[in-house]
Amino acid sequence: MNLSLTEEQSLIQAMARKFAESELAPVAQKLDHEGDRSLFLQNLKSLAELGFMGLCVRDEYGGTEADTVVFSLAITEIARACASTAVTMSVTNMVAEVIQAVASEPQKQYYLPKLCSGEYAAGGFCLTESTAGSDPAAIQTTAHLEGDEWVLNGAKQFITSAEFAGVFVVWAVTDKAAPKGKGISCFLIENGTPGLTVSKAEKKMGQHASATNEVVFDNCRVPKLALMGELNQGFKVAVGELAGGRIGVGSMALGIGLAAMDYARNHLLERKQFGQPLANFQGLQWQLADAYTELEAARWLLMSAADKKGKGEPFAKQASMAKLYASEKANQACYTALQMMGGYGYIKEYPLERYSRDVRITSIYEGTSEVQRLIIARELLREVG
Repeated sequence: MNLSLTEEQSLIQAMARKFAESELAPVAQKLDHEGDRSLFLQNLKSLAELGFMGLCVRDEYGGTEADTVVFSLAITEIARACASTAVTMSVTNMVAEVIQAVASEPQKQYYLPKLCSGEYAAGGFCLTESTAGSDPAAIQTTAHLEGDEWVLNGAKQFITSAEFAGVFVVWAVTDKAAPKGKGISCFLIENGTPGLTVSKAEKKMGQHASATNEVVFDNCRVPKLALMGELNQGFKVAVGELAGGRIGVGSMALGIGLAAMDYARNHLLERKQFGQPLANFQGLQWQLADAYTELEAARWLLMSAADKKGKGEPFAKQASMAKLYASEKANQACYTALQMMGGYGYIKEYPLERYSRDVRITSIYEGTSEVQRLIIARELLREVG
């Protein structure tokens, strides 16, 4: 792996950093506290116009035609300013990528330009259910064919951006007699389709500006052509996309952790105790050194996973390692940064308490840290088995 970024990668990273610093950072606190939906959607539209909603999508469908390394770099920069925007961007890219990989040509031509251009504010990834989180093969949403229509029934839980997503990729059981995880298919369903209901947004600990909703399917009828990919072969699609999504979540965690430590580092230089700056105390210096070292290690784990994915090489183990390490170390970094701030870190006027709330979910979604350890161990044992 060449550790140097290409000129294109550096330019896109710089563009993401500039947008994050000029447009997102000044309003992130407002979005967190007040939830200004119109401002949030305006920022998403601006990101789409800059090409960040279809980073790995080919130019013929309106995408940027960049690589997974660029995706990771961009998510990290956006997350340093606003985690809520970063998660929406990450999931939308995830939806666009699975459509490009699996959908029919007419489906690609119809949906991808809408996602990449911002005509659809976001995309929704409908896999998780109340009884199928860490065990996605246990989904109970069903789809059966009636004439030329699929009829879906069931409910999806914790769906990012559901209330303003333009299209959902939905997984449902299409063969009840098949073994667990085998008779599952995926569908493309537009928001507003009769029988599809988006429930009110969940009240969350963090990432307040990002909507998280339940999506209910009650005799939701869609055309036969809404099936995406092969019938009963949808679960392996979901597993593949979850691995890619872990690079996005790890990159977001890295961005939040870096933002927290950057803020605390400045505080150490400005705040005085016992007649001298906090930065002079060796104990705090060591904490600073450890946190930045761990975040830098997380960055390179993410780059390694992204590089392998971009080259078409197996990357599931590397993605789980990167996501596990980045999310755990980013959580620790936010806690360390808050501790360095003392009482100021606990006050909402300062961003440390937001970073600490926003980062917590990164060790849960796209597979908990415990699930990542299972995946890593499975892959390690398979290599020698």
